[in-house]
Amino acid sequence: MTIVRRALLVFGLVVLGGLAVAPPVSAAPAASRAEAIRQLDVVRQSIDRTLALIKEGKADQAFTEARSGYLSHFELVEVPLRVADAQLTSDAETKFAEIRGLISAHAPAGTIRSNIVELRGLLDNAERRLTDAGVGAPAVVFGQSFLIIFREGLEAVLLVSVLLGYLEAAKATQYRRPILWGMAGAAVATAATFVVLRTVLSALPLGREILEAVTALLAVAVLFYVSFWLIARLEQKRWLEFLRARVWTAVSVGSTAALALVGFTAVYREGFETALFYQALMSFGPGLGRWVAAGLGAGLVALAIVSWIVFRLGRRVPVKAFLSSAVVLLMATSVAFLGNAVRALQSADVLGLHRWPGWPRTPIFLSQALGYWPSRETLVAQAALIAVYVAGALYLFLMRPRLRRADPAPPATASAATGPAGIRRPADARH
Repeated sequence: MTIVRRALLVFGLVVLGGLAVAPPVSAAPAASRAEAIRQLDVVRQSIDRTLALIKEGKADQAFTEARSGYLSHFELVEVPLRVADAQLTSDAETKFAEIRGLISAHAPAGTIRSNIVELRGLLDNAERRLTDAGVGAPAVVFGQSFLIIFREGLEAVLLVSVLLGYLEAAKATQYRRPILWGMAGAAVATAATFVVLRTVLSALPLGREILEAVTALLAVAVLFYVSFWLIARLEQKRWLEFLRARVWTAVSVGSTAALALVGFTAVYREGFETALFYQALMSFGPGLGRWVAAGLGAGLVALAIVSWIVFRLGRRVPVKAFLSSAVVLLMATSVAFLGNAVRALQSADVLGLHRWPGWPRTPIFLSQALGYWPSRETLVAQAALIAVYVAGALYLFLMRPRLRRADPAPPATASAATGPAGIRRPADARH
């Protein structure tokens, strides 16, 4: 018995020693961050297939796909992700388990779909935690933020300078103060509009992805309108005539409130566009918010300098040169917003998602900034928008000038009229 006990003791020690030095059989090998990011893309494709199988009513195959995506791929992501964000890792693990449980319980397809949409968001957050922002994405977002505030602010400054110059030329500078107060109110209203937009949109009973897409599509529509600077300049002339007519009417009746409203109207139109653009920019800029703020600050400083040059020194700025270069950047920004909007609708399973694996992928922060997501839907939508821009540019810069030269318009012969304090009556106010 003694020999047997000793043999068993030695055997037990050997077994325990082997277990101590050997790695657990079920432990997944540690992956580098680069490999983890690659695996995340494989996991996304797996959950896409899972959702497609659920819609086809193939619950057993969907369960097998969901389990394989987690065990074979996401577990390789867990080690580096846990170091970066343990809570996010736990949330993703829980969501994977919930989806498998719902599939096993034959839950409604809509419930499973909602959970998969949430999982897509968690995977994006995981990639952000594993990815450095780099240089390209901050530079692009900084430039977009700078361009938005400077372009919109410059147009407001030009409108203000024209209105005040209009009063000065008519020797009616006593009416400047109400207009300036209205402009100050418009600046406050712009900031309030941004806050209200964020508050209202977050309170709506819609998914985050849907709200982001709607905001971005609205921004694309406005950017599409302002991108063609020739059309914008023509519209601006009509807009200035409208404002001048309102100034003339307000002075005629001596209404301080009407003059303040003119100042408010002149600035708030640009302010509303700015609030909308920044809402879209912030929606697709998780992790890049400080660069958006930096671009905003730099744009405001540049705008203050330009305003000082215009109002204090009385010098003209090369508006045409700036608008000519800014239009291309505005078009590029609208293309980026469109790509992000389509991708948000895909994440919410509103639009189909057909990935193009052969297309090169960029880091997630750069993808956010550029709106570049290699899928059939996003790239086709962006290509269509670019084609419209190219066609519009060809018409504006080549075809329309030729048509005008071929059929010149007769000169206008409207007679001028004057109003109170010697102010010349604008054309819009003569009817």
